[in-house]
Amino acid sequence: MRRTFLTRLRINGSYYVLGGLLLLLGAPLYQWLWLLPHGYGEALAAANRGQLAVYVLWLHLHVWSFAFYRLLQMVAFALTLSLPFTLFRIIVAQEVLGRDEEGAGVATGEEEEALPAAEMEIADGPQTDVAAGEKPLPQTAEELLAVPWRGKGFAVIAAWSGMLGILLLVLGNLASTVYQIGVARTFTAEAALTPSFALVVEICTLVSNTAGGLLLALATLLFGFVIVRSGLQLWPPLWVALGYVAILLALFLIGSAVQVALAPSSGQAFLTTPAFLLFALWTLWLGLILVRLRPAPAS
Repeated sequence: MRRTFLTRLRINGSYYVLGGLLLLLGAPLYQWLWLLPHGYGEALAAANRGQLAVYVLWLHLHVWSFAFYRLLQMVAFALTLSLPFTLFRIIVAQEVLGRDEEGAGVATGEEEEALPAAEMEIADGPQTDVAAGEKPLPQTAEELLAVPWRGKGFAVIAAWSGMLGILLLVLGNLASTVYQIGVARTFTAEAALTPSFALVVEICTLVSNTAGGLLLALATLLFGFVIVRSGLQLWPPLWVALGYVAILLALFLIGSAVQVALAPSSGQAFLTTPAFLLFALWTLWLGLILVRLRPAPAS
């Protein structure tokens, strides 16, 4: 039996909740309770001062601890990979079906925890028969995407840029982790660090935190704009608030990306941690909304 749209949203929402919790609590707690007591903070400080050999020597002694920390971060972002297109489909459904219902005088979004009524129709099928001579509402994803609506271009750009941004965050971190571990495993206190080490790490940082961060910022900015533009006319208050937070998140991500681009050797900037923590909160918020969805009662 084919899973309904509502079921897929709940499953994806559980992924986003888990990913948000890993970013918000899992990785920071592991860093605070395990890595920092083992000298991770001092190693990072040495790397920021240009003493990369001290940092790599610490990696040599704590390879698996560092690998697990990076794995937590990569898994957290990977769990949110489908988020941009999930949000895109929700926006498409609400913009197309919600406006049709609005024109027909049907109230939408009466409960904060409920998905707008237009999406419930996609989830469980149309609730009423189409009147004779009336154009039926689109029911499948393909039909929805074929319908023109104001702001569709923004949502399409947001979906693709968001997915590419998360991919770059994961792949950039993966490449950096594999390279650093590969160098650190054979490094000793007497060995000389190759000059290319800093260059490779900086490139990986620019790919993940700058390129990936900017693409993710573009996605959240456009998603937030599309939701806020329609406002309470189409969306419940909780979704409108989510849209405003998305715009705020975009500003943090842009600031972090610019700071990292100006100083890639540091690995991250002052705004990087707040930006990713806010992304974790936003992801967790969206995930909780999705997992608590209930079908609209039949009229």
